[in-house]
Amino acid sequence: MSTQPAPAPLLIACALGIEHLALRSGDRGGAGGPVTVLRTGMGPRAAERSVTRVLAEPALGDAAVLATGFCAGLAPGMHPGDLVVAEETRDPRGTVPCVGTELLVKELVRALPGRTVHTGPLTGSDHVVRGHERSDLLATGAIAVDMESAATLLSAVRTGERPVAAVRVVVDAPEHELVRIGTVRGGISAFRVLRSVLPAFYEWHRSLLLPRR
Repeated sequence: MSTQPAPAPLLIACALGIEHLALRSGDRGGAGGPVTVLRTGMGPRAAERSVTRVLAEPALGDAAVLATGFCAGLAPGMHPGDLVVAEETRDPRGTVPCVGTELLVKELVRALPGRTVHTGPLTGSDHVVRGHERSDLLATGAIAVDMESAATLLSAVRTGERPVAAVRVVVDAPEHELVRIGTVRGGISAFRVLRSVLPAFYEWHRSLLLPRR
């Protein structure tokens, strides 16, 4: 009697405790395989260390990896609570193309009707971006910036071939710059959105498990 191979796991990586709380409180199950939500710690170095360490575990060796959490929007007209689905992530060490962007957009629109979803390059930074740095990064073609996604995805593909993606929730934007996430209306809005994204992530994961024609 033949046995079906175990479904590939999904690793969802975020940096902050508040992001991890949002994801865990929004989890109602329904993934296509085992799911691990990893809090990496803040910054690219912490993300690289944590993701590399976890993917070295045999149970997660072939995991799909999705980076998520909050980000800063770069384009005029972005608002807290908007979603960013990366077409690629970038940092000075390289560019990583994302898989299944169109499906993620479709499923996020379904899960969060009325929320704006932006697609484009997501760039990495080793510090919180303020003021003129936003326009400098926008000029490179990036639509949003965060400190961990690029490092997470680059570390993931360096440890082995696997599907990767990044979805971020805008917590501040050029016209809505925040000082502290937890004390401002925009931060609360972004938290609520992040609580609702997991069904879209699970559909993305399930799609990876389907046989390819």
